[in-house]
Amino acid sequence: MSSRLSVEDLALAEAVARHGSIGAAAKELLTTQPSASRRLAALERRLGARLFERDTTGARPTATGREFARHAVRLLSEIDELPDRILTADEAPSLTVGTIQALSPIVFTALDAELPSVTTHPEIDHGPALIQRVHHGLLDAAVVTIAEQTKVPRELRHIRLGVSPLVLVLPEGVAAPDRGKRPLAGRTVLYSTIDRTGETLHSRLSALGAVPRRGATIEATLRIARHRRVPALLSLLAARWWSAPGDRIASSPIPGRLTVSLVTRPPLPRYLADALPGIAHWILGDTGDRDEI
Repeated sequence: MSSRLSVEDLALAEAVARHGSIGAAAKELLTTQPSASRRLAALERRLGARLFERDTTGARPTATGREFARHAVRLLSEIDELPDRILTADEAPSLTVGTIQALSPIVFTALDAELPSVTTHPEIDHGPALIQRVHHGLLDAAVVTIAEQTKVPRELRHIRLGVSPLVLVLPEGVAAPDRGKRPLAGRTVLYSTIDRTGETLHSRLSALGAVPRRGATIEATLRIARHRRVPALLSLLAARWWSAPGDRIASSPIPGRLTVSLVTRPPLPRYLADALPGIAHWILGDTGDRDEI
């Protein structure tokens, strides 16, 4: 049996996850419940993982099943959009660009502002997955924060858009760090990182006497910091986009920076190359530490 997944496999897993029932999924897909059950069991054997826990009350996705269903939704959507994309491919320049969830508001705003005549097809995923999608030709480009922390396939080009230093965001009423070797002694400090430096930041905050607490997202980190009246450590670009009136931005007691890169397959389209300085400025503001773009 071929190991390649079919559209029917994706549609079945997505429908079972959505309905919580093999029978309901089978009815939607115009097949019988026994046939759907056999196909689902065959799919699980092929993957070597259980996707759903079944009992008399229905079918509940496992952690693996939820991840599979998430990708199935995206892939089925792309298949549905394929005819329209093909028909409009010659009508106007277009780019399929991916980025991580945390950067998506900034990146897609920048692309809309700097490439108003280009149709942008946005994708959101994790950094390693985005790089692989560029490598396989499924994305034209990806804006990521791990290009210098991971192995990028040699066929790809990664351009440093710039760097953003770490800063300390002090919500209204929160005191600045003390002086000395342990300026954050005894204080809770929330931090948010969108690259692979999380463990390092945690250790360095502890060394300064802080009680580190990792935030789930940038926005959540800042909201919780305001609620608890504690400092938040994150990149300057995040502070610029998500800080609120009353927040103060102070120098970080920990050295560090976030590097933002564009990963693409050469050659870079001329209109994208011309827009990169403006895109970089939207994302990072004024910074001199970037590649010639």
